[in-house]
Amino acid sequence: MNSHRDFHGETVLRFGPYAFHLNQRLVLRGDQPLRLGGRALDILQVLVEHAGSVVSKAALIAQVWPRSIVEDINLRVHIAALRRAFSDGQNGDCYIVTVPQRGYSFVAPVQLASQPIPLPIETPCQPRHNLPARLTPVTGRDAVVGNLVRLLPSRRFMTLVGPCGIGKTTVALRAAELLLQHYRDGVWLVDLAMIDDPAQVVDHLARTLGLDTGAPLEALGSWHALLILDNCEHLQDSCRTLIEALLFSAPCLSLLATSREPLLAPGETLLPLPPLVVPPTSALSSVEECMGYSAVQLFVSRARARQQGFALREQDLKAVREICRRLDGLPLAIELAAAQIDALALVGVRAQLDNCFQLLTQGRRTAVPRHQTLKAALDWSYERLSPQEQTALQRVSVFKTAFTLQAAKGVVSCATLQPASLTLALEGLVLKSLLSQETANGISRYRFLNTTRSYALEKLEASGALRTFEMRYAGHIDHARSSDRQMAL
Repeated sequence: MNSHRDFHGETVLRFGPYAFHLNQRLVLRGDQPLRLGGRALDILQVLVEHAGSVVSKAALIAQVWPRSIVEDINLRVHIAALRRAFSDGQNGDCYIVTVPQRGYSFVAPVQLASQPIPLPIETPCQPRHNLPARLTPVTGRDAVVGNLVRLLPSRRFMTLVGPCGIGKTTVALRAAELLLQHYRDGVWLVDLAMIDDPAQVVDHLARTLGLDTGAPLEALGSWHALLILDNCEHLQDSCRTLIEALLFSAPCLSLLATSREPLLAPGETLLPLPPLVVPPTSALSSVEECMGYSAVQLFVSRARARQQGFALREQDLKAVREICRRLDGLPLAIELAAAQIDALALVGVRAQLDNCFQLLTQGRRTAVPRHQTLKAALDWSYERLSPQEQTALQRVSVFKTAFTLQAAKGVVSCATLQPASLTLALEGLVLKSLLSQETANGISRYRFLNTTRSYALEKLEASGALRTFEMRYAGHIDHARSSDRQMAL
């Protein structure tokens, strides 16, 4: 049976040990329903209706998401879910195969059921969740989202780490959307940015999940669910304790945390989130080539949302690349810069880069306060540093390029920030994703993101000490150059 295009509402299709009730949108194996989401069922119906033929990815997306713009990963995730559902410990490809460069094909024989098949009394419940509605596509994160979707059900506890504005929450929520059908008891976001008291962590979890605050961990013992613990960095110890308890008492829970730094809990799998990719200068001769880089894709997407008819032209490529590079490929910064396109035009956005915190103040009204502007995001991080870490962050911002620990000690150490204390402070700033550390030729150096350095310089200027440490930095540079000249003689 190669085509079922003229099915009526009561049609029941059989393939292998399965029966697909089209009217009830239900797949049974014997009398047991398979847990399949609505999109997966839509995809299955299209493939079964064209059994034996190849259906292209574009055709599947057009039929299943007719009024939405979606990424290929949506389709791949649901195809994988169908294969898992039909695997039974065997090979799910015996039903759905991938035809390289063409699409997918349902290859099992399909027959119309000759007699009605009794339905079970209960049908599967729709997954439960408290995820916010996503208003825009997620750009440039297919690989990391795919890793999360693939690994979370088996790894159980993963932490997305990276600096503020890198998009940790966005990526976590996207993965959660794609995993909705996998968890019987749903997917739940627990936003820990809403509390500051470590003693409130368990109660906040219970309130979010609607559990009895008297014994929430016991209530979760039988749950098969994914919990997203968002913004854990300021409650690291309490989060680590909670995670350890949940992993022990609720063996079917999966946990996805977001944090500026590792939580260091047993069983943690770290997934660092990189910036979006900025095109090299060699790509500037082609609009098509530049649009292959995720930072440019995001900028253009958001610019089009603000300015009807915006189109990237070859003469714009240098300016767009410079904007994305100076903003470190940070999604939040790029989105906020693109939001200014209607007011400043592309040339104006580029011209304002040296004053990036005034440029990036057009907030996203639908975001939580700490994500509405880049400054708010950095304020959130800065306010949770120790006093010594705050002082160190301000002072090392006078370095215009990567610097060694020895150079930092020579420039910024003083009576209030001794060398040993500075070392610990810099290590803390690396852990909290406010500095990065790189090693080349056996020499370790610290490096700022451009946006973070600009923020720290503003703080240093507000403290009244900018001129002092600029002069100390200039003296360090002069001394280094003098030493180089003497070595050359």
